[in-house]
Amino acid sequence: MTESLLMKGNEVVAEAAIMAGCLFYAGYPITPQNEIPEYMSWRMPEAGGVFIQAESELAAVNMVYGASAAGVRAMTSSSSPGISLKQEGISYLAGAELPAVIVNIQRGGPGLGNISGSQQDYFQSTRGGGHGDYRLLVYAPFCHQELWTLTMKAFDRADAYRNPVMLLADGVLGQMMEPFVPAEYVPPALPSKDWVLDGCRSRPPRVIKSLYLGEGRLEMQNLKLQGKYQRMKQEDVMYESYMVDDADVVIVAFGIAARVCLSAVRSLRKDGCRVGLFRPVTLFPFPEKQINDLARIGKRFLVAELNLGQMVEDVRLAVNGLSEVRFYGRSGGEMITVEELTEKVNRFQKVYSS
Repeated sequence: MTESLLMKGNEVVAEAAIMAGCLFYAGYPITPQNEIPEYMSWRMPEAGGVFIQAESELAAVNMVYGASAAGVRAMTSSSSPGISLKQEGISYLAGAELPAVIVNIQRGGPGLGNISGSQQDYFQSTRGGGHGDYRLLVYAPFCHQELWTLTMKAFDRADAYRNPVMLLADGVLGQMMEPFVPAEYVPPALPSKDWVLDGCRSRPPRVIKSLYLGEGRLEMQNLKLQGKYQRMKQEDVMYESYMVDDADVVIVAFGIAARVCLSAVRSLRKDGCRVGLFRPVTLFPFPEKQINDLARIGKRFLVAELNLGQMVEDVRLAVNGLSEVRFYGRSGGEMITVEELTEKVNRFQKVYSS
């Protein structure tokens, strides 16, 4: 049996990427994700890969573009303002159908904000973030075990879809230490990379591009990409639920906020309050059908986020007027507490019991 390890969350992501076969990393320093490039700077050469501290976030993401076009598993990481600078490159990756993993260890915003953990990048991550009609597959881990497994899965799904995948964590998860079991990486069966730019070698030339100037060509390409995103909705929805079967109120939360919410649910259950937790693991594709099913059987929802109201919009769209949806959030790197959630749930319950 594999023994557990005690590591910082950022280091877990970096080691998991190497174990998954990442051979190219380019990044630029920004708190609170700096342990990722620091770790990669010495581990990547050991693994036979390439580490580059780029001159900027823009340079880093475009280096990833080149490495991916050459057929190498490639990753970049940053924190919120740095991810904003990478958005043009991420749009190019999606348009050119290039696989890559982008790690965002979120901090408070807008602007430079602060270096505390936050969930204020939900809109940016789930709506593409850059220009054009495109989406990323977005994973939201809430513990170090998921940081490990979802980082590995991100590389696999990026290759399967030829699409960028984002691991959306936050400064709390990235900086904290907790034990996890480093499960062995087992590569799945994936399509061959018959599109890579590795020299013609007596074969027809290949072209990787995101520029389509012929009449109707760009719309055809966008429709092709949309088909890919629809397949994600059918095949890649991930979520977990806790004690929702008999719950009157279901708290919906993701990432580090879901850990606080789970503690609140356990505390409220001891007091006889029928409350549960629904945790989206994929933020895109969002588990809209599962939430809609809960709304149809009379569940009410309290959405808890470390922002001022972003995922709540997807919950309301999923509920589609079938039930009540309330929101509670903290912004600017402030953390939700168990006591605050307990108060919000009790108030919610009193409205319906009076």
